[in-house]
Amino acid sequence: MLRIVRAFWHDQRGIALILVSVMLPAIIGFSLLAIDMSRVNNLHNDLQKAADAFALAGAAELDGSSGTWARAERAMATLVANESYFSTSGRFTLTSGQPGGTQRCNSAGNISWCFLKTIPDDNVAITTANFADANPTVGEIQTRFIQVTVTPTGFAAIFPASFLSSGASNSFNVGAVAVAGFTSGVCDFTPVFMCNPYEMVNGTNDAGGYTLAQAVSNPAVHRRLIELRKVGNGAAAGPGNFGFLEPPSGVGNGAQALAQTIATSKPIGCYNSANVSTKTGQNAGPVQDAFNVRFGIAANGSHFNDPEYGPADNVRKGASSGGNGNGNGGGNQCPQYNQLTFNAAGNMGLPRDATTPYLGGRMGDGNWNFSSYWSTNFGSASYPSSWDTTKPTRYEVYRYEVSAGLVGTASTGGEIGTPPAACQPPVTTVDRRLLYGAILNCNALEAAGKDLSGHSTDLPVEAFGSFFLTEPVASAADDASVMVELVDITGRGGQGTLDNFLRDEAQLYR
Repeated sequence: MLRIVRAFWHDQRGIALILVSVMLPAIIGFSLLAIDMSRVNNLHNDLQKAADAFALAGAAELDGSSGTWARAERAMATLVANESYFSTSGRFTLTSGQPGGTQRCNSAGNISWCFLKTIPDDNVAITTANFADANPTVGEIQTRFIQVTVTPTGFAAIFPASFLSSGASNSFNVGAVAVAGFTSGVCDFTPVFMCNPYEMVNGTNDAGGYTLAQAVSNPAVHRRLIELRKVGNGAAAGPGNFGFLEPPSGVGNGAQALAQTIATSKPIGCYNSANVSTKTGQNAGPVQDAFNVRFGIAANGSHFNDPEYGPADNVRKGASSGGNGNGNGGGNQCPQYNQLTFNAAGNMGLPRDATTPYLGGRMGDGNWNFSSYWSTNFGSASYPSSWDTTKPTRYEVYRYEVSAGLVGTASTGGEIGTPPAACQPPVTTVDRRLLYGAILNCNALEAAGKDLSGHSTDLPVEAFGSFFLTEPVASAADDASVMVELVDITGRGGQGTLDNFLRDEAQLYR
Protein backbone atom coordinates (compact mmCIF):
# COMPACT_ATOMS: atom_id res chain seq x y z
CA MET A 1 0.00 0.00 0.00
CA LEU A 2 2.79 2.38 0.93
CA ARG A 3 4.45 1.64 -2.41
CA ILE A 4 1.29 2.63 -4.25
CA VAL A 5 0.98 5.93 -2.35
CA ARG A 6 4.63 6.75 -2.97
CA ALA A 7 4.31 6.01 -6.70
CA PHE A 8 1.24 8.21 -6.96
CA TRP A 9 3.05 11.01 -5.12
CA HIS A 10 5.95 10.97 -7.56
CA ASP A 11 3.83 10.55 -10.68
CA GLN A 12 4.04 13.84 -12.78
CA ARG A 13 1.74 12.82 -15.60
CA GLY A 14 -1.02 15.44 -16.17
CA ILE A 15 0.77 18.20 -14.20
CA ALA A 16 0.50 20.58 -17.18
CA LEU A 17 -3.28 20.32 -17.08
CA ILE A 18 -3.27 21.31 -13.43
CA LEU A 19 -0.97 24.30 -14.06
CA VAL A 20 -3.02 25.43 -17.05
CA SER A 21 -6.20 25.15 -15.00
CA VAL A 22 -4.68 27.29 -12.27
CA MET A 23 -3.25 29.92 -14.70
CA LEU A 24 -6.12 29.94 -17.18
CA PRO A 25 -8.00 32.87 -15.57
CA ALA A 26 -4.81 34.96 -15.55
CA ILE A 27 -4.02 34.05 -19.17
CA ILE A 28 -7.51 34.93 -20.30
CA GLY A 29 -7.44 38.13 -18.24
CA PHE A 30 -4.12 39.31 -19.70
CA SER A 31 -5.32 38.43 -23.19
CA LEU A 32 -8.46 40.48 -22.73
CA LEU A 33 -6.41 43.32 -21.24
CA ALA A 34 -4.05 43.30 -24.22
CA ILE A 35 -7.00 43.35 -26.61
CA ASP A 36 -8.59 46.25 -24.69
CA MET A 37 -5.33 48.19 -24.65
CA SER A 38 -5.00 47.75 -28.40
CA ARG A 39 -8.63 48.79 -28.97
CA VAL A 40 -8.44 51.88 -26.76
CA ASN A 41 -5.09 52.86 -28.27
CA ASN A 42 -6.55 52.60 -31.77
CA LEU A 43 -9.58 54.61 -30.67
CA HIS A 44 -7.40 57.33 -29.15
CA ASN A 45 -5.21 57.40 -32.27
CA ASP A 46 -8.29 57.87 -34.44
CA LEU A 47 -9.56 60.69 -32.22
CA GLN A 48 -6.14 62.35 -32.02
CA LYS A 49 -5.69 62.20 -35.79
CA ALA A 50 -9.08 63.82 -36.17
CA ALA A 51 -8.22 66.53 -33.64
CA ASP A 52 -4.93 67.19 -35.45
CA ALA A 53 -6.63 67.34 -38.84
CA PHE A 54 -9.35 69.72 -37.62
CA ALA A 55 -6.78 71.95 -35.91
CA LEU A 56 -4.53 72.12 -38.96
CA ALA A 57 -7.44 72.86 -41.29
CA GLY A 58 -8.63 75.68 -39.04
CA ALA A 59 -5.15 77.06 -38.39
CA ALA A 60 -4.44 77.45 -42.10
CA GLU A 61 -7.06 80.22 -42.19
CA LEU A 62 -5.74 82.21 -39.22
CA ASP A 63 -4.05 85.03 -41.11
CA GLY A 64 -5.32 87.78 -38.80
CA SER A 65 -7.71 89.30 -41.31
CA SER A 66 -11.42 89.95 -41.02
CA GLY A 67 -13.58 86.83 -41.24
CA THR A 68 -10.80 84.48 -40.22
CA TRP A 69 -12.94 82.72 -37.57
CA ALA A 70 -15.68 81.94 -40.08
CA ARG A 71 -13.15 80.69 -42.63
CA ALA A 72 -11.54 78.44 -40.02
CA GLU A 73 -14.94 76.97 -39.18
CA ARG A 74 -15.71 76.43 -42.86
CA ALA A 75 -12.36 74.70 -43.41
CA MET A 76 -12.95 72.31 -40.51
CA ALA A 77 -16.49 71.60 -41.66
CA THR A 78 -15.71 71.00 -45.32
CA LEU A 79 -12.19 69.59 -45.40
CA VAL A 80 -12.13 67.07 -42.58
CA ALA A 81 -14.15 63.89 -41.96
CA ASN A 82 -12.20 61.24 -40.03
CA GLU A 83 -13.49 57.78 -39.23
CA SER A 84 -13.18 56.26 -35.79
CA TYR A 85 -13.44 52.63 -34.60
CA PHE A 86 -13.84 50.71 -31.34
CA SER A 87 -16.00 53.17 -29.39
CA THR A 88 -19.37 52.21 -27.95
CA SER A 89 -20.84 53.91 -31.02
CA GLY A 90 -18.98 51.48 -33.24
CA ARG A 91 -17.64 52.81 -36.51
CA PHE A 92 -18.54 56.47 -36.99
CA THR A 93 -17.32 59.62 -38.76
CA LEU A 94 -16.18 62.71 -36.85
CA THR A 95 -17.38 65.94 -38.39
CA SER A 96 -17.56 69.63 -37.58
CA GLY A 97 -19.91 72.46 -38.56
CA GLN A 98 -20.20 76.22 -39.14
CA PRO A 99 -21.99 77.91 -36.25
CA GLY A 100 -21.36 81.42 -37.56
CA GLY A 101 -17.76 82.42 -36.92
CA THR A 102 -18.61 85.05 -34.31
CA GLN A 103 -17.57 83.28 -31.10
CA ARG A 104 -14.01 82.73 -29.93
CA CYS A 105 -15.10 79.39 -28.47
CA ASN A 106 -17.75 77.23 -30.04
CA SER A 107 -18.69 73.66 -30.94
CA ALA A 108 -20.33 71.74 -33.73
CA GLY A 109 -20.57 68.12 -34.75
CA ASN A 110 -18.10 66.05 -32.77
CA ILE A 111 -15.65 68.82 -31.80
CA SER A 112 -15.33 72.07 -29.89
CA TRP A 113 -12.70 74.74 -30.39
CA CYS A 114 -11.26 78.00 -29.06
CA PHE A 115 -9.25 80.63 -30.89
CA LEU A 116 -6.06 81.61 -29.08
CA LYS A 117 -3.76 84.62 -29.27
CA THR A 118 -0.91 82.94 -27.38
CA ILE A 119 0.06 79.54 -26.04
CA PRO A 120 2.14 78.93 -22.89
CA ASP A 121 5.02 76.51 -22.45
CA ASP A 122 4.19 72.87 -23.10
CA ASN A 123 4.07 72.04 -19.40
CA VAL A 124 1.57 74.84 -18.67
CA ALA A 125 -2.16 74.47 -19.25
CA ILE A 126 -3.97 76.79 -21.64
CA THR A 127 -6.30 79.19 -19.82
CA THR A 128 -8.69 81.97 -20.78
CA ALA A 129 -5.74 84.35 -20.58
CA ASN A 130 -4.53 82.76 -23.81
CA PHE A 131 -7.87 83.23 -25.58
CA ALA A 132 -8.33 85.84 -28.28
CA ASP A 133 -10.58 88.78 -27.48
CA ALA A 134 -14.27 87.87 -27.52
CA ASN A 135 -14.98 90.76 -29.89
CA PRO A 136 -14.29 89.38 -33.40
CA THR A 137 -13.09 92.78 -34.64
CA VAL A 138 -10.24 92.59 -32.16
CA GLY A 139 -10.00 88.86 -31.64
CA GLU A 140 -9.59 87.87 -35.28
CA ILE A 141 -6.55 90.11 -35.58
CA GLN A 142 -5.05 88.57 -32.44
CA THR A 143 -5.76 84.95 -33.31
CA ARG A 144 -2.67 82.89 -34.07
CA PHE A 145 -3.68 79.44 -32.78
CA ILE A 146 -6.71 77.18 -32.47
CA GLN A 147 -7.36 74.56 -29.80
CA VAL A 148 -9.59 71.70 -30.94
CA THR A 149 -11.15 69.21 -28.54
CA VAL A 150 -12.85 66.08 -29.79
CA THR A 151 -15.98 65.31 -27.81
CA PRO A 152 -15.09 62.33 -25.57
CA THR A 153 -16.63 59.11 -26.78
CA GLY A 154 -17.49 56.01 -24.75
CA PHE A 155 -15.35 52.88 -24.66
CA ALA A 156 -16.50 49.52 -23.26
CA ALA A 157 -13.74 47.22 -22.08
CA ILE A 158 -13.97 43.47 -22.49
CA PHE A 159 -11.76 42.88 -19.45
CA PRO A 160 -13.99 42.64 -16.36
CA ALA A 161 -12.76 45.55 -14.24
CA SER A 162 -15.09 44.47 -11.42
CA PHE A 163 -12.95 41.37 -11.08
CA LEU A 164 -10.14 43.58 -9.77
CA SER A 165 -12.20 46.00 -7.71
CA SER A 166 -15.81 45.87 -6.69
CA GLY A 167 -17.84 48.67 -8.19
CA ALA A 168 -15.30 49.38 -10.96
CA SER A 169 -16.81 50.14 -14.34
CA ASN A 170 -15.87 48.54 -17.63
CA SER A 171 -16.80 51.73 -19.50
CA PHE A 172 -15.01 55.09 -19.71
CA ASN A 173 -14.59 58.01 -22.13
CA VAL A 174 -11.72 58.65 -24.53
CA GLY A 175 -10.98 62.08 -25.99
CA ALA A 176 -8.24 64.07 -27.74
CA VAL A 177 -7.01 67.67 -27.88
CA ALA A 178 -4.81 69.41 -30.47
CA VAL A 179 -3.40 72.92 -30.80
CA ALA A 180 -2.26 74.20 -34.18
CA GLY A 181 -1.05 77.58 -35.31
CA PHE A 182 -0.47 79.53 -38.49
CA THR A 183 2.89 80.92 -39.46
CA SER A 184 3.40 83.08 -42.49
CA GLY A 185 6.65 84.34 -43.85
CA VAL A 186 8.42 85.50 -46.97
CA CYS A 187 11.74 84.70 -48.56
CA ASP A 188 13.90 86.67 -51.00
CA PHE A 189 12.81 89.90 -49.29
CA THR A 190 14.85 93.02 -48.65
CA PRO A 191 15.59 93.82 -44.98
CA VAL A 192 13.32 96.85 -44.85
CA PHE A 193 10.24 97.67 -42.80
CA MET A 194 7.64 100.38 -43.33
CA CYS A 195 5.44 101.79 -40.61
CA ASN A 196 1.90 101.09 -41.79
CA PRO A 197 0.62 104.38 -43.25
CA TYR A 198 -2.94 103.06 -42.79
CA GLU A 199 -2.58 101.94 -39.17
CA MET A 200 -5.82 102.41 -37.29
CA VAL A 201 -5.67 103.99 -33.83
CA ASN A 202 -8.95 104.06 -31.90
CA GLY A 203 -10.84 103.35 -35.10
CA THR A 204 -9.32 106.12 -37.18
CA ASN A 205 -6.07 107.22 -38.82
CA ASP A 206 -4.46 110.15 -40.62
CA ALA A 207 -4.81 108.46 -44.02
CA GLY A 208 -8.46 109.17 -44.72
CA GLY A 209 -9.77 106.36 -42.52
CA TYR A 210 -8.87 103.57 -44.95
CA THR A 211 -7.36 100.31 -43.74
CA LEU A 212 -4.36 98.73 -45.41
CA ALA A 213 -6.50 96.12 -47.15
CA GLN A 214 -8.94 98.77 -48.37
CA ALA A 215 -6.08 100.87 -49.70
CA VAL A 216 -4.73 98.00 -51.79
CA SER A 217 -8.10 97.10 -53.26
CA ASN A 218 -9.06 100.69 -54.13
CA PRO A 219 -6.97 102.18 -57.00
CA ALA A 220 -7.97 105.71 -56.01
CA VAL A 221 -6.30 105.12 -52.65
CA HIS A 222 -3.27 103.03 -53.46
CA ARG A 223 -2.15 105.42 -56.21
CA ARG A 224 -1.54 107.99 -53.48
CA LEU A 225 2.12 108.89 -53.30
CA ILE A 226 3.75 108.28 -49.92
CA GLU A 227 6.91 109.97 -48.68
CA LEU A 228 8.76 107.51 -46.48
CA ARG A 229 11.25 108.97 -44.02
CA LYS A 230 13.96 106.96 -42.37
CA VAL A 231 13.46 106.05 -38.73
CA GLY A 232 16.27 107.05 -36.39
CA ASN A 233 17.80 110.34 -37.37
CA GLY A 234 15.18 112.94 -38.13
CA ALA A 235 12.04 110.80 -38.00
CA ALA A 236 10.20 108.75 -35.42
CA ALA A 237 8.80 105.28 -35.96
CA GLY A 238 5.35 106.45 -36.99
CA PRO A 239 3.04 105.86 -39.97
CA GLY A 240 4.76 106.55 -43.27
CA ASN A 241 8.34 106.02 -42.09
CA PHE A 242 10.76 103.22 -42.82
CA GLY A 243 13.69 101.46 -41.23
CA PHE A 244 15.77 98.33 -41.57
CA LEU A 245 15.41 94.76 -40.42
CA GLU A 246 18.16 92.55 -39.13
CA PRO A 247 19.76 91.16 -42.30
CA PRO A 248 20.19 87.42 -42.75
CA SER A 249 23.17 85.80 -41.10
CA GLY A 250 26.33 85.61 -43.13
CA VAL A 251 26.04 88.96 -44.94
CA GLY A 252 28.01 90.99 -42.41
CA ASN A 253 27.01 93.58 -39.85
CA GLY A 254 28.44 96.74 -41.34
CA ALA A 255 26.47 99.54 -42.92
CA GLN A 256 27.82 98.69 -46.36
CA ALA A 257 26.78 95.05 -46.00
CA LEU A 258 23.25 96.10 -45.11
CA ALA A 259 23.15 98.53 -48.03
CA GLN A 260 24.17 95.72 -50.37
CA THR A 261 21.27 93.56 -49.18
CA ILE A 262 18.96 96.46 -50.03
CA ALA A 263 20.54 97.14 -53.42
CA THR A 264 20.80 93.55 -54.64
CA SER A 265 18.39 91.92 -57.06
CA LYS A 266 18.96 88.59 -55.27
CA PRO A 267 17.99 89.12 -51.63
CA ILE A 268 18.32 86.02 -49.49
CA GLY A 269 16.46 87.10 -46.38
CA CYS A 270 13.51 85.13 -45.00
CA TYR A 271 11.22 86.74 -42.43
CA ASN A 272 8.44 85.34 -40.30
CA SER A 273 5.29 87.41 -39.85
CA ALA A 274 5.21 86.54 -36.16
CA ASN A 275 8.60 87.95 -35.25
CA VAL A 276 11.00 90.20 -37.10
CA SER A 277 13.86 92.17 -35.57
CA THR A 278 14.98 95.68 -36.38
CA LYS A 279 18.57 96.59 -37.15
CA THR A 280 20.54 98.26 -34.35
CA GLY A 281 21.03 101.96 -34.97
CA GLN A 282 19.09 101.99 -38.24
CA ASN A 283 22.16 103.33 -40.03
CA ALA A 284 22.32 101.77 -43.47
CA GLY A 285 25.20 103.86 -44.76
CA PRO A 286 24.79 104.71 -48.47
CA VAL A 287 21.00 104.43 -48.54
CA GLN A 288 20.78 106.78 -51.49
CA ASP A 289 23.07 104.56 -53.57
CA ALA A 290 21.31 101.36 -52.46
CA PHE A 291 18.01 102.62 -53.86
CA ASN A 292 19.29 104.61 -56.82
CA VAL A 293 21.23 101.83 -58.52
CA ARG A 294 17.79 100.63 -59.54
CA PHE A 295 17.44 103.80 -61.65
CA GLY A 296 20.76 103.36 -63.48
CA ILE A 297 22.47 105.88 -61.20
CA ALA A 298 26.04 105.00 -60.28
CA ALA A 299 27.04 104.66 -56.65
CA ASN A 300 29.72 106.85 -55.13
CA GLY A 301 32.92 104.84 -55.07
CA SER A 302 33.14 101.27 -56.28
CA HIS A 303 30.04 99.87 -54.59
CA PHE A 304 27.42 97.81 -56.39
CA ASN A 305 29.49 96.98 -59.46
CA ASP A 306 28.22 93.43 -59.92
CA PRO A 307 25.41 92.49 -62.32
CA GLU A 308 23.12 91.65 -59.40
CA TYR A 309 22.99 95.41 -58.72
CA GLY A 310 21.92 96.22 -62.27
CA PRO A 311 19.18 98.76 -63.02
CA ALA A 312 15.55 98.21 -63.90
CA ASP A 313 14.70 97.83 -67.57
CA ASN A 314 12.84 101.15 -67.38
CA VAL A 315 14.70 103.95 -65.57
CA ARG A 316 12.86 107.02 -66.90
CA LYS A 317 13.16 109.62 -64.16
CA GLY A 318 12.88 113.08 -65.75
CA ALA A 319 16.61 113.80 -65.75
CA SER A 320 19.22 115.06 -68.17
CA SER A 321 22.99 114.66 -67.98
CA GLY A 322 26.05 115.60 -69.99
CA GLY A 323 25.56 116.76 -73.52
CA ASN A 324 23.05 114.26 -74.83
CA GLY A 325 20.13 115.16 -72.56
CA ASN A 326 18.93 111.57 -72.30
CA GLY A 327 19.04 111.37 -68.52
CA ASN A 328 21.19 108.26 -68.66
CA GLY A 329 24.65 109.76 -68.46
CA GLY A 330 26.81 111.76 -70.81
CA GLY A 331 28.74 109.72 -73.34
CA ASN A 332 29.42 106.19 -72.14
CA GLN A 333 29.09 106.57 -68.41
CA CYS A 334 26.57 105.79 -65.73
CA PRO A 335 25.90 109.13 -63.99
CA GLN A 336 26.06 109.72 -60.29
CA TYR A 337 23.14 111.58 -58.78
CA ASN A 338 24.91 114.93 -58.60
CA GLN A 339 25.66 114.72 -62.33
CA LEU A 340 21.96 114.71 -63.21
CA THR A 341 19.63 117.64 -63.76
CA PHE A 342 15.99 116.89 -62.94
CA ASN A 343 12.84 118.50 -64.36
CA ALA A 344 14.70 120.24 -67.14
CA ALA A 345 12.55 121.36 -70.07
CA GLY A 346 11.18 118.43 -72.02
CA ASN A 347 12.10 115.73 -69.49
CA MET A 348 9.49 114.61 -67.00
CA GLY A 349 9.50 111.83 -64.45
CA LEU A 350 6.38 110.44 -62.81
CA PRO A 351 4.83 113.49 -61.12
CA ARG A 352 3.92 113.78 -57.48
CA ASP A 353 0.33 114.25 -56.35
CA ALA A 354 -1.26 117.66 -56.63
CA THR A 355 -1.86 117.94 -52.89
CA THR A 356 -0.59 116.07 -49.82
CA PRO A 357 -3.33 116.25 -47.20
CA TYR A 358 -2.54 113.07 -45.27
CA LEU A 359 0.11 111.94 -42.76
CA GLY A 360 1.08 115.49 -42.01
CA GLY A 361 1.53 116.33 -45.66
CA ARG A 362 3.47 113.20 -46.65
CA MET A 363 0.72 111.21 -48.37
CA GLY A 364 -0.83 112.58 -51.51
CA ASP A 365 -4.43 112.55 -52.66
CA GLY A 366 -3.73 110.30 -55.67
CA ASN A 367 -4.38 113.11 -58.16
CA TRP A 368 -1.25 113.19 -60.33
CA ASN A 369 -0.76 114.77 -63.74
CA PHE A 370 -0.89 111.76 -66.03
CA SER A 371 -1.75 113.71 -69.20
CA SER A 372 1.32 115.98 -68.98
CA TYR A 373 3.59 113.05 -68.22
CA TRP A 374 2.31 111.09 -71.18
CA SER A 375 2.39 113.91 -73.71
CA THR A 376 5.89 114.97 -72.63
CA ASN A 377 7.36 111.51 -72.92
CA PHE A 378 5.29 109.73 -75.56
CA GLY A 379 3.46 112.38 -77.55
CA SER A 380 0.45 110.89 -79.31
CA ALA A 381 1.25 107.24 -78.54
CA SER A 382 -1.86 105.32 -77.55
CA TYR A 383 -2.65 104.05 -74.07
CA PRO A 384 -5.59 102.10 -72.57
CA SER A 385 -8.81 104.05 -73.08
CA SER A 386 -9.93 103.22 -69.53
CA TRP A 387 -7.26 105.62 -68.26
CA ASP A 388 -9.32 108.50 -69.58
CA THR A 389 -12.06 107.75 -67.07
CA THR A 390 -10.11 106.10 -64.24
CA LYS A 391 -6.68 107.55 -63.54
CA PRO A 392 -4.08 104.75 -63.49
CA THR A 393 -1.53 104.20 -60.80
CA ARG A 394 2.02 105.21 -61.61
CA TYR A 395 3.03 101.56 -61.45
CA GLU A 396 0.42 100.65 -64.08
CA VAL A 397 1.83 103.30 -66.39
CA TYR A 398 5.39 102.18 -65.76
CA ARG A 399 4.52 98.55 -66.55
CA TYR A 400 2.56 99.58 -69.66
CA GLU A 401 5.60 101.45 -70.98
CA VAL A 402 7.56 98.20 -70.72
CA SER A 403 4.90 95.91 -72.22
CA ALA A 404 4.05 98.33 -75.06
CA GLY A 405 7.70 98.81 -76.07
CA LEU A 406 7.79 102.50 -75.15
CA VAL A 407 10.86 102.43 -72.91
CA GLY A 408 13.18 103.56 -75.69
CA THR A 409 10.85 106.38 -76.82
CA ALA A 410 12.52 109.77 -76.33
CA SER A 411 10.76 112.57 -74.49
CA THR A 412 10.61 116.04 -76.00
CA GLY A 413 13.81 116.76 -74.07
CA GLY A 414 15.50 113.60 -75.28
CA GLU A 415 15.31 111.35 -72.24
CA ILE A 416 14.71 107.65 -72.75
CA GLY A 417 13.91 104.94 -70.23
CA THR A 418 16.56 102.50 -71.42
CA PRO A 419 19.51 102.28 -69.01
CA PRO A 420 22.88 103.41 -70.43
CA ALA A 421 24.98 100.65 -71.94
CA ALA A 422 27.90 101.41 -69.63
CA CYS A 423 25.80 100.52 -66.55
CA GLN A 424 25.41 96.95 -65.45
CA PRO A 425 22.96 95.11 -67.73
CA PRO A 426 19.31 95.56 -66.70
CA VAL A 427 17.92 92.98 -64.33
CA THR A 428 14.88 91.68 -66.16
CA THR A 429 14.14 88.66 -63.97
CA VAL A 430 12.71 90.85 -61.19
CA ASP A 431 11.12 94.27 -61.15
CA ARG A 432 13.87 96.49 -59.77
CA ARG A 433 11.57 99.44 -59.24
CA LEU A 434 9.63 97.47 -56.63
CA LEU A 435 10.78 97.64 -53.03
CA TYR A 436 9.68 94.80 -50.78
CA GLY A 437 9.38 95.06 -47.03
CA ALA A 438 7.55 94.21 -43.83
CA ILE A 439 4.70 96.52 -42.83
CA LEU A 440 4.55 97.12 -39.07
CA ASN A 441 1.94 98.84 -36.92
CA CYS A 442 4.55 101.13 -35.39
CA ASN A 443 2.18 103.14 -33.18
CA ALA A 444 0.92 100.01 -31.45
CA LEU A 445 4.41 98.53 -31.14
CA GLU A 446 5.87 101.65 -29.56
CA ALA A 447 2.89 101.86 -27.21
CA ALA A 448 3.81 98.33 -26.17
CA GLY A 449 7.33 99.47 -25.29
CA LYS A 450 9.21 98.55 -28.47
CA ASP A 451 12.04 100.84 -29.57
CA LEU A 452 11.95 100.68 -33.35
CA SER A 453 14.89 103.04 -33.76
CA GLY A 454 17.13 100.51 -32.00
CA HIS A 455 17.28 96.76 -31.88
CA SER A 456 13.84 95.33 -31.16
CA THR A 457 12.89 91.68 -31.48
CA ASP A 458 9.73 89.61 -31.80
CA LEU A 459 7.83 92.28 -33.73
CA PRO A 460 4.61 91.02 -35.36
CA VAL A 461 4.15 91.95 -39.02
CA GLU A 462 0.81 93.32 -40.18
CA ALA A 463 1.59 92.30 -43.77
CA PHE A 464 4.46 92.07 -46.20
CA GLY A 465 4.16 94.55 -49.01
CA SER A 466 5.55 95.83 -52.27
CA PHE A 467 6.08 99.52 -53.02
CA PHE A 468 6.87 101.15 -56.34
CA LEU A 469 9.82 103.58 -56.32
CA THR A 470 8.53 106.53 -58.32
CA GLU A 471 11.72 108.61 -58.35
CA PRO A 472 15.35 108.42 -57.20
CA VAL A 473 16.24 109.21 -53.61
CA ALA A 474 17.32 112.84 -53.66
CA SER A 475 19.35 113.07 -50.45
CA ALA A 476 22.23 111.07 -49.05
CA ALA A 477 21.43 112.34 -45.56
CA ASP A 478 20.35 109.96 -42.82
CA ASP A 479 16.75 111.18 -43.02
CA ALA A 480 16.53 110.55 -46.77
CA SER A 481 12.98 110.47 -48.10
CA VAL A 482 11.87 107.66 -50.41
CA MET A 483 8.86 108.36 -52.62
CA VAL A 484 6.73 105.27 -53.16
CA GLU A 485 3.33 104.08 -54.27
CA LEU A 486 1.74 101.09 -52.51
CA VAL A 487 1.33 98.16 -54.91
CA ASP A 488 0.28 95.05 -53.00
CA ILE A 489 0.30 93.25 -49.66
CA THR A 490 0.25 89.63 -48.56
CA GLY A 491 -2.79 88.10 -46.93
CA ARG A 492 -6.51 88.14 -47.65
CA GLY A 493 -6.52 91.79 -48.63
CA GLY A 494 -3.79 91.39 -51.23
CA GLN A 495 -4.02 91.02 -54.97
CA GLY A 496 -1.85 87.89 -55.21
CA THR A 497 1.25 89.41 -56.80
CA LEU A 498 3.38 88.44 -53.77
CA ASP A 499 2.31 84.80 -53.59
CA ASN A 500 5.65 83.59 -54.97
CA PHE A 501 7.41 85.07 -51.94
CA LEU A 502 5.06 83.55 -49.38
CA ARG A 503 5.89 80.63 -47.16
CA ASP A 504 2.62 79.92 -45.34
CA GLU A 505 2.49 76.99 -43.00
CA ALA A 506 0.05 75.55 -40.47
CA GLN A 507 1.75 73.44 -37.82
CA LEU A 508 0.87 71.49 -34.70
CA TYR A 509 2.12 72.77 -31.36
CA ARG A 510 0.36 70.32 -28.98
